[in-house]
Amino acid sequence: MQADFLYDAAEDGAGCQLGVTVLADRAHIRGELRDDAEAAGFRILHSCSLEEYARGAITALGDVVLIDCAEDSAQSLAMLARLDMRAGKAGAQMVVSTTMGALDAVFGCFSFSAPQILVDPCRSERVIAIGRVLAHVPNLRLRELGEEDRLMLLRLTEQVGRIAERLEKLPAGQRAGGGAFRFESPSQGWHAESDEYTIAPPQSQRPRLPEASFIRRIIRQRQARARFFDAELFADPAWDILLDLSAARAERCQVSVTSLCIAAGVPATTALRWISQMVDAGLLMRVSDPHDRRRAYIALADASADAMARYFAEVGADGSVPVLA
Repeated sequence: MQADFLYDAAEDGAGCQLGVTVLADRAHIRGELRDDAEAAGFRILHSCSLEEYARGAITALGDVVLIDCAEDSAQSLAMLARLDMRAGKAGAQMVVSTTMGALDAVFGCFSFSAPQILVDPCRSERVIAIGRVLAHVPNLRLRELGEEDRLMLLRLTEQVGRIAERLEKLPAGQRAGGGAFRFESPSQGWHAESDEYTIAPPQSQRPRLPEASFIRRIIRQRQARARFFDAELFADPAWDILLDLSAARAERCQVSVTSLCIAAGVPATTALRWISQMVDAGLLMRVSDPHDRRRAYIALADASADAMARYFAEVGADGSVPVLA
């Protein structure tokens, strides 16, 4: 069934109809993506599998690229990496759907284009992703939207707004000088040399992260609540992500995107939005695997690790009193 929404011609500021490339190995998904893009007012430039597109002549991607990649074959991943570079240079917006099993490999392919990544999405979620793309198009007016999709789009908008609002209020750091998500120095102020800023208290005064076992115990305590109450009552993905990465840092372990999505305790697509915004905010950083450039890990930024260490020192991280952080 075709998505029940229509737009007054999806056009750019110059009145030109926006073009879309649809690349999906699964034929039924490709058909749905094509139908939904046409319903949104896009002009279809290409609609084929990733393999077919790779074999063809290089042509313009258009304004939007809709991709479905369910398997992490070497050929598909190589194609995704090339598309990422092309879209990043051209400014095309990308929506990429994949499976949980292929998430780590697919995520590692994108470094330049900042795509929306959806994990095992239903059709409505893909429609909403297209809606988010259209939200960036100037002078685009919504003409008709099915009630169910309208409510889902409103919920998504509210959710994204809450992510930004909650990130602004994270206790791990305070903004300084008007810049978003900058951390205040715990003491001694900022010390600058040229344009680089570092937190520079004496090493002996800087607290360290507690033992990983202590942080893991906090995580288990938080997870135990779901056995007695609805887990959604306690959903706090940003904090769960920070806790998991703190424990991993103490253990000197690397954390994959898939593992972090599970640790966040929310649907994988929602977790990816949190991770993406926290990376953009400088709370987390993306780390390439030196042995496999197609893979990427997520880690705490140094300033975040410092803030988490100070937090644990504040609440008493010696483990003498159980803490449900």
